[in-house]
Amino acid sequence: MTEPSPITRAVRAGIDTDRTHGAVVPPVYLSTTYTFAEFGVPRPFDYARRGNPTRSALEQAITGLEGGAGAVVTASGMGAITTVVNALLQPGDVLVAPHDAYGGTWRLFDALARKGAFELVLADLSDPEVAERTIRQRRPAVLWVETPSNPLLRISDLAAVSRLGHEVGATVVADNTFCTPLGQRPLDLGADLVVHSATKYLAGHSDVVAGAVVSSTAASAEELAWWANCLGVTGGAFDSYLVTRGLRTLHARMAIHESNGAAVVDLLGRHPAVAVVHHPSLPGHAGHALASVQQRLFGGVVSFELRDGEGAARRFMESLTLFCPAESLGGTESLVSHPATMTHASMPSEVQADAGITPGMVRLSVGIEQAEDLLADLGRALDAAG
Repeated sequence: MTEPSPITRAVRAGIDTDRTHGAVVPPVYLSTTYTFAEFGVPRPFDYARRGNPTRSALEQAITGLEGGAGAVVTASGMGAITTVVNALLQPGDVLVAPHDAYGGTWRLFDALARKGAFELVLADLSDPEVAERTIRQRRPAVLWVETPSNPLLRISDLAAVSRLGHEVGATVVADNTFCTPLGQRPLDLGADLVVHSATKYLAGHSDVVAGAVVSSTAASAEELAWWANCLGVTGGAFDSYLVTRGLRTLHARMAIHESNGAAVVDLLGRHPAVAVVHHPSLPGHAGHALASVQQRLFGGVVSFELRDGEGAARRFMESLTLFCPAESLGGTESLVSHPATMTHASMPSEVQADAGITPGMVRLSVGIEQAEDLLADLGRALDAAG
């Protein structure tokens, strides 16, 4: 029999592995501690912060989807990012990161840089000339790439920046939260590590907070697992169970996110209240050609700018009934957020402006509801905004 595809392996993660009772779905191991086999001889799992059978099954599933050599599951996406920077950076090292990164990522990097943990350099990594100049001049120890970016969905060339990063000795880390491994596999394009907020599409139901780091080598996976255990940020058993359950339907959910997202992009592009739509599926998007090659999915996150600014954004959001005004993304339900006052509120106004985040910008996480219902709701809200 040929080796099953990564999708099939994810669907069947842990399935039919219970040899005690024959449970099809694997049990949740909630025990915090495990007996030693004999004096001085631990079993494969000894203490739940270091290792847990339920978490291990999830780590194996995510590793397979990303094509990596190993993974560590953390208690949040920010826990995954914290693990990486603690493992890889020393005082005096340079971290190059996108100027339009997720607000929580920027907040952590900025706070640690101000404490002297490393030097932070922000740059538009979606601009090939800026990316090359910054990487060659600053010679970072870690090159952080977020593509598509949050919330502007800018596209960075993973293969090109990975090559440049390796030329100067950098470890290249790619945030793959928006695309998921079904949309792109950064390790195949040269990245060394992939991080996820598993809270989003991987779990997919807005009922668990989790993160993951996938490594291209077994050695780096082992080092990151050591750091996650040391920092105390590893994921819990029940959270890991929920993310594994979500992974089993990832391919089915992403297909609907993708088709619904395309319908929403089309509506937004035709409505007079909308000034600009940011989505890599659009031929006019600066990263469209690259995304068409680099990605297998364009995704269900859409951002756009309303002509009448923040007031229009308020009217639009207050008129919606099927889009919940909430942060996060990637769940089965549709969400709407105002980046300037929600997901990126930690950024000072001048940093927001430099990143391209405007007061009239709105971000949608398009869910898997019936497309016609979502379009009707959006149409009414856009009319109210205009």
